[in-house]
Amino acid sequence: MRIEVKELVHEYLSGDIALNGINTIFEGTEPVAIIGQNGAGKTTFVKHLNGLLRPTNGEILINGESIMNHTTAFWSRKIGYVFQNPDNQLFLESVKKEFEFGPKQQGIPKKEIAEKMKKVADLVGLTDSLSVHPFDLNATEKKFCTIGSILMMNPEMIILDEPTCGQDLEGNQRLARIISALKDNNQLCITITHDMKFVVENFDQLIVMAKGGILKKASKEEIFSNTEILKESNVSPPPITRVGHSLGLEKSVFTKQDFQYQFEKKREEIRIYR
Repeated sequence: MRIEVKELVHEYLSGDIALNGINTIFEGTEPVAIIGQNGAGKTTFVKHLNGLLRPTNGEILINGESIMNHTTAFWSRKIGYVFQNPDNQLFLESVKKEFEFGPKQQGIPKKEIAEKMKKVADLVGLTDSLSVHPFDLNATEKKFCTIGSILMMNPEMIILDEPTCGQDLEGNQRLARIISALKDNNQLCITITHDMKFVVENFDQLIVMAKGGILKKASKEEIFSNTEILKESNVSPPPITRVGHSLGLEKSVFTKQDFQYQFEKKREEIRIYR
């Protein structure tokens, strides 16, 4: 799948400009994280990618076709969206029915739905909760229920809006496995998150947004080494990366192993020059 965003502008009825001329391209299967402070325009932006919102100006082309040519229902078969608040997405009497709903609308045979459900339920950790009403799940389980319902439809792209919100370590690890599984299945995952530790552990490609525009689209190494971009977007690197910066390490570090290697390298350089 290839999505081209050209001069995308979104203006609210109040006259406020939420997006001010975004240009970018999504293609391939490398997971992408979109970062930036609240109000940067992240959610408004991604809601345009499957037609939940329509451009005030500019255009979005999906495999060369304008998003304006079809309904959101049409595009949602290709681009799944997982809302930040799962309560906005859940509406049926059981997890099983939530999982079945999308594929049934797509006309997928019952046997295929059942086989898919086993895999998805295991991936999202809800194998033993298929008969439970979604509103009897805890907040973490609700989030994975909504993710599972989108995975069941097998879209080419999945958008996760703040999936780490309220998650514990186990939940974040499960999210990491889901993102990895999507890539292995040739599905593109775009994720909005404020959790920079989660970002550097699971994404190599980042988009930084501020004031309704894209400041930079680049690798995590390039983004977190660019002090001007970080300052303008008001994004703070993960703690271990900030410590590395304060010590003047040659490269941005994201793991303990990277930190130890760069620290020892720095110390050896100091010893030699002395």
